[in-house]
Amino acid sequence: MTELHPERARQAIVEHTRRLAESAVAARPDATVPTAPAWTVADLVEHIGQTQHWVAEIVERRITDPTQLPTEMAVLPADPGAWPAWLSESAERQASAFSDDALTAPVFNPSGDERTGGQFWLSSALNEAVVHGYDAASVAGRAVELDADIAAALITNHLAMLTSPTWELMRSESAHAIRGTGETLQWVAADGAGAWHVERRPDGAMWQRGTRPADVTVSGPAASLLLTMTRRVSLTDREATGISVNGDIGLAEHWLDNTAHDAG
Repeated sequence: MTELHPERARQAIVEHTRRLAESAVAARPDATVPTAPAWTVADLVEHIGQTQHWVAEIVERRITDPTQLPTEMAVLPADPGAWPAWLSESAERQASAFSDDALTAPVFNPSGDERTGGQFWLSSALNEAVVHGYDAASVAGRAVELDADIAAALITNHLAMLTSPTWELMRSESAHAIRGTGETLQWVAADGAGAWHVERRPDGAMWQRGTRPADVTVSGPAASLLLTMTRRVSLTDREATGISVNGDIGLAEHWLDNTAHDAG
């Protein structure tokens, strides 16, 4: 997420968590989340609050050994009316943990890539707040506002995860499915936020910034591209998303079908 200033990311975590809390309170606690059907709204709120405290502790303690990761989780308030304050506390704690020093200090990086642990966790934390914020908004019937620079940073994070050493180890089925023999696809933000070119090689998928000739190009606002790539909206729902596809749509659909993150 090198193109996004850390302070911008910290502020966005707090803001998107606030919006998530508002959406959660506007919905029924037992309502099913359409974009994560194994969860209710209460499950979603619990996941976000617990994860934010958990990640904050990892970064605060500068944990480098994965066997020393926290095991105790924060407790979700039973009263939904207390959720906004609970989530505000977890988001503020998490944002504060990501000091400039923390982003360069030794911290465990689960992806196994070249990022520092602090950079990994900051990107992941922002992704959680934004994508799950969309989940909560979808239940409450609320509009989602996502700035292009935030969406672009999370697209970069998404592709970094899909091509990381850990993805190959932990999600081998996905990693093998997106290998290929030189097929290319690219994602172009029509609002100028960025472009990402992917090549499916025999030894694994690789990506780089910028545009190049590709077998399929998916274009649209950066926010729509992110929500499509994270399977929150459909590639074919073009009227709602402003997405356009030029080339082999089957190649793009195959990529999306085989790159979903777990619900959490």
